[in-house]
Parts: sequence; structure tokens; C-alpha cells
Amino acid sequence: MTGPTNRPPRRSALLRATTVVGAAVPLCLAGWLGWQAVSHDSPAGATAAAGTAAASATPGAAPPSTPATTAPAPSTPAATTPAAPATPGDTPPAATTPAAGTTLTGRTILLDPGHNPGNTAHTAEINRQVDIGNARKECDTTGTDTNSGYTEADYSLDVSRRARAILTARGATVVFTQDGDRPWGPCIDERAKAAADAHADVALSVHGDGGPAGGSGFHVILPAKVVAGKADNSAIVEPSRRLGLLLREQFRAATGEPYADYTASDGLDTRSDLGGLNLSTVPKVFIECGNMRNSADAKRMTDPQWRQKAAQGIADALTAFLTARS
Repeated sequence: MTGPTNRPPRRSALLRATTVVGAAVPLCLAGWLGWQAVSHDSPAGATAAAGTAAASATPGAAPPSTPATTAPAPSTPAATTPAAPATPGDTPPAATTPAAGTTLTGRTILLDPGHNPGNTAHTAEINRQVDIGNARKECDTTGTDTNSGYTEADYSLDVSRRARAILTARGATVVFTQDGDRPWGPCIDERAKAAADAHADVALSVHGDGGPAGGSGFHVILPAKVVAGKADNSAIVEPSRRLGLLLREQFRAATGEPYADYTASDGLDTRSDLGGLNLSTVPKVFIECGNMRNSADAKRMTDPQWRQKAAQGIADALTAFLTARS
């Protein structure tokens, strides 16, 4: 948003009054008329007052833009309202308003961009089975894509990078499980362990879904309690749910995307079959930002401006979680 429109300077009303009166009336009368001309109720005075008020309302500088597109100014989560009420009993905790600068100083966030653009060339490696506590699963998968070939791996990496820029501007240290710097992977058990290795306060995995073409919308995946084998996520189930509620609220407010109509319930799904959640020791959730197999969702997800909104919603949710009042 730009400030008030600049106009050419107008001739001072004081000068006009003094010029006309000075030749015909005493100096004291000219001074009185001049004072009236520049009083707050005069056109010149009102213009000056309006300029001062407008200047004081000019917003601050927008956050740094990303390489792909100019980042819009961050929304203020405290001023946004979810498009639909949360499920009874699922009220997110109160949180301070996110702001650039030092809001998240001293906090570490683990972002996990789903899959890897190189996975398709390393099927043998990613098909290797790993232990997730209550089962064994593939190390990783290739992910999905849109009908036009835009991959989930590229989407998740782009949105994660955009979210990192916002969170870093707020003072956080942001660590990635992969940043396009690995030929494949990492495996799901390594992704879970990365948050503990980084001493992260919170972790979030970014994905796009590959659902039925007729279904659309986003959903958040929460960890079910799993205590089996090498997995024990008991301590993170409750805080992860709080994070998930905030993410559902902030993502919808930022993007306008509806809850998924083909899976989950009210935008939330609780699962015990994901190694990244079973093995995590810090609060963590997944977000499926939309259905890449649906034409309407795909159109949004391939739009850089919409991806910036998605990143904003993710960053605002993480900020709200880390600054929530206990």
C-alpha cells in the first residue's frame, strides 16, 4: 500500500491574505486576517493536518522479498479471524502478535520440506525399509505432482524457503532437513531425529497431497500417541495438537483455502503411521497444503503469490505457538 497521493504545493493562504490586505488596511488587521487564513479550519490548515495524520499512519517496511516474487507485507495474525469456528474444545492458546525483529530471538525451528526433487532418480535408496517404532516403512517416497508436472518436492521446498525468510526476519534460527542440497532423502527416521539434533523448539513438515481429483482443501496431520519399539512420542502429543490448531487457523486465514473435503475432519487428521511423527521428540505436525491432483488447488499451488500466503500462514502459526502465553 502506498501513502497519500502527492500534490503540487499550493500557494500559502497566509501569503495571499497578506498581499491583498497589506495595501489597504493597517498592519495589525493584516496580521489578524493572516492568522485566520492558516487556522486549522482553513483549507490550507486542513490539508496540512491531513498530511500529518496520513504520514503517522504509513505502515512500516515490508519483510524481505523472496527470489521468486516480491513478498507481500506480513499479515497480522492477531487481526485475522478464521473462516470457520474451531471444533468445540479446540480453541488455540492466546499468543502475542508476531512482528519483525526480535520476536523469536533464541528460538530454533526445524522445517522439513517433504520429499526431495532427486528422489525419482534414487528409487533403490528411498525404497529401503526403516524402523518407525510400530512398523517398518520406506525410507522416503517421490511424492506427488500436478497434472502439469509441478512436483510436491519443488512445492514444499519453495514454501519452506519462503517461511524461513519470514521466521528469520523475526529472529528465529531455522534449520532444514534438506535444502535441495542432497541427491535424495533424507529418510523419515533421519528427518525426525534432525529436530533433536538441532535442539529445535518445534518442527513442521510441509507437503502437498495427492488425493482424488474431485477433492480439494488443506489439512493438518497430528501425531497419535505411539509407544512401541524405538518410538515414544508421549511427551509431544499434546503440544503438537496445540500447534496443529494454530496452524489450521493461521493457514486458513492467510490463504483462504478451505478444509479438505475428501479426508480428515475439520482440517485435522491424527495418524500413527508416519515415522516423522512417531519418532519426533519435539512438538511436530505435518501440513498438506492442498490437493495437487485437483485442478483448483493445483492452480493455487503453482502460483508464487499464493505460495507466499501459504508460507505466511505457516510462519504465523509457528510464531504464535512459540510466543503463546501459558
